[in-house]
Amino acid sequence: MRVIFAGTPAFAAIALAQLAAAGHEIVLVLTQPDRPAGRGLRLQASPVKELALKNGWPVAQPRSLRLDGKYPDDAAAAAEALRAARADVMVVAAYGLILPQWVLDVPRLGCLNIHGSLLPRWRGAAPIHRAIEAGDVETGITIMQMDAGLDTGDMLLREALAIGDDSTAKLHDRLADMGGRLIVEALRLAEAGALQPVAQPAEGVTYAHKVEKHEAKIDWAQPAEAIVRRIRAFDPFPGATSPLDGEAVKFWAARVQSGSAGEQPGTILAVAPSGIAVAAGNSVVLVTELQRAGGKRLAAADFLRGFDVKAGQVFGL
Repeated sequence: MRVIFAGTPAFAAIALAQLAAAGHEIVLVLTQPDRPAGRGLRLQASPVKELALKNGWPVAQPRSLRLDGKYPDDAAAAAEALRAARADVMVVAAYGLILPQWVLDVPRLGCLNIHGSLLPRWRGAAPIHRAIEAGDVETGITIMQMDAGLDTGDMLLREALAIGDDSTAKLHDRLADMGGRLIVEALRLAEAGALQPVAQPAEGVTYAHKVEKHEAKIDWAQPAEAIVRRIRAFDPFPGATSPLDGEAVKFWAARVQSGSAGEQPGTILAVAPSGIAVAAGNSVVLVTELQRAGGKRLAAADFLRGFDVKAGQVFGL
């Protein structure tokens, strides 16, 4: 098939690579404009753009696709490129721009989206983070026929995956591989005219709102289970944080420790190479991987060699 691909992060690049490996012709790649990144804030291409340039696929980076929006010239140029591509289908994965109806109408078979949840649960921007944060037992990938709504289109393929104790980083990689495999299967079925769209049910709809930096602060009054889930959900971004003696500390790994805290939430109960035990709202969180400001992620034993932490100190003050 002649495929237009729209995506930006590594999650999307993995699917793009699998589409190309399956023999589909990538006729145009849409991705977000280069952004400043790193200590020097140099402009950096997205993982999707880097893959496209490596393979010689044409790239467009419009700031908007709205013909009547803030960047009409960008949108008009994109419209010309999209129509000239004469694509059979457009595949979308974590692109970052809303697609107006005119875009959905360009490809012969419309636009198919790779979404990182079992729709209709966790529509929206951060389905992987929110599934972990909420304590879901499973998530998955839904291949969806896009419409003008927010992840409201008909489901074409759907496959579940157990979350276990994964962080967002680990679950992201597993779902990215699954998404690439399922979109290849979806295009195979589309070529054979064998896709069977299923409308999303009206019940069970939840929204995965974008993760904001201010959410990183740990509320130690919450149950230990909720704190541990949030630490997993916010790895790698934005990281769960709590101050200690005026210094922000990030938490990257933790588990619930049995027993009653019996102390003010945030109080350090015990310090050992195996972890730092911290009082939570209902029990104890054992933190096993931490990071100082400007430092590296370290196992608790290594972290404690450079940070004098004592029982009785309180996180969050």
